[in-house]
Amino acid sequence: MTLAVIGLILVGGTRLAHLRELAIDPVFLRFARFVKLPSERTLSRWLKDISEGYRDRLAELLRDIAFSTWAHGKLCRITIDLDGTIVRTGGAVEGAEHGFNPHHPKDPSYYPLTAHLAQTGQLLDVVNRSGRVHDSEGAVGRLRFLIDEVRERIGNVPIEVRLDGAFCQAPVLELLAASGVDFAMKLPMWKWLDVRDRIHRRKSWSKVHASVDGFSLQLRLKAWKRTERVVVFRKRISGKPAKNFQLQLFQPDDGFYEYSMVVTNKKDSEATIWQFMAGRGAHEKTLGELKQNFAFGSVVTNDWDANSTWQLLSALTHNLARDFQMKTGLATLRKNSRKRTYRYSFRSIRTLRFLLVHIPGRIARPQGRSELRIAAAPSARERIQGVIDAIAA
Repeated sequence: MTLAVIGLILVGGTRLAHLRELAIDPVFLRFARFVKLPSERTLSRWLKDISEGYRDRLAELLRDIAFSTWAHGKLCRITIDLDGTIVRTGGAVEGAEHGFNPHHPKDPSYYPLTAHLAQTGQLLDVVNRSGRVHDSEGAVGRLRFLIDEVRERIGNVPIEVRLDGAFCQAPVLELLAASGVDFAMKLPMWKWLDVRDRIHRRKSWSKVHASVDGFSLQLRLKAWKRTERVVVFRKRISGKPAKNFQLQLFQPDDGFYEYSMVVTNKKDSEATIWQFMAGRGAHEKTLGELKQNFAFGSVVTNDWDANSTWQLLSALTHNLARDFQMKTGLATLRKNSRKRTYRYSFRSIRTLRFLLVHIPGRIARPQGRSELRIAAAPSARERIQGVIDAIAA
C-alpha cells in the first residue's frame, strides 16, 4: 500500500481517486507489487488506520534516505532549516483550524513543521500541526532530536541551523547555544532590546553589497539574561517601508532603508552572514516543489491520521526522487556558495516525469517473456541506458 501511494504521487496523482486511472497499468502494478490495485475506499481506510508508530517509522525512513544521499555526495557539513508551511483544508477536516494565513485568513488549515537539509534539498522531518499554532510550536523538541540524530548517525560533522524570526524565543536560543552548533536566527526589532538608538547613532557601516550595509554588536538581551552577537543590516529601498515603527531610524538625506537583525554565534563577516541567511530561500523552493508536484498540499481525507501520513509519504517520495538523481548521475555538482543551498543541480519531478516516466511504451511478450519496449529517441535511449547502468553498479 505504501508503494502504491509513492507510485501514485511519483506519476503525478494528487487524489486517491486517481489510483483508478492506473488500475490496468502493468508497469505500475509491478512497481506496487499488486496483482490488482485496491480501490480508493480501501486505500482511504488503510490511511485512516495508520498509527503514530508507523508514522515514526516513515519519518525514520525519510531521514535514512536523506542521510544516504548526503553521504553519497561526500559533503562536509549539514545545514538544517526549520520552518512551517500552510496547507489549506476544508471546513470538515479533523484537526484543521483558522490560523495565520495572510492570503486566506478565513480558511481552516494545517500548519506542518518541516526540517530541511539544505545541501540536498531533502526533508528530515515533517510534523503535522493544527493551523492555530505559533510557528515555533514544538520547535525545541524537534531541533534537539534532529541535532542528536545527526551526531548519532553521521558523527562529528559541522552542523548549522538557521531560523526565521518566528522561532526567536529564549528556549530555542538556549538550546542552540548549548548544543554547540553554528546558528543564525532572525531577531525581531522589539522595543525592549533598546537597539534603535544605537542604529540611529551608527556612523560606520560595512558594505555587504550594492544596496545592503551592516555592522555587528554585542547586545544584551535583558529579558533572557543573555549577551549575543547581533548583526544589523539595512537595505536601501525606493519608497517608505511597510514597517512604520522603523521610520524614526531614517535619515531623509540618505533615502529609505529597511532594517533587519540576525542573532548568531558564527564568527563570519556581515556579508557572509547575509548570504547565509539568504540561503533560507531554498527551503521555500523545496516546499513549493512539494506542494505543486508531490501533492503535499492535497488533503485526501477528513481524517487527521490519514492526512498526516500522506504528508510524510509525499516528503518520502520527494527524498527518493532526489536520491535517485544523485545515485544515477542525473544531478550535477554545483559551485559551492556562502548561501549553503543545494550542492547539486537537481531536475524537478515534472522534468523527470517527461524524461523517464511518461514515455510511450508497450508490453511485448516475445517467446512468452514479458518485455517493456519504449519508443525513445536516441538521446532518451542514451539517458535511460545511463540510468540502468548506474542502478546495476
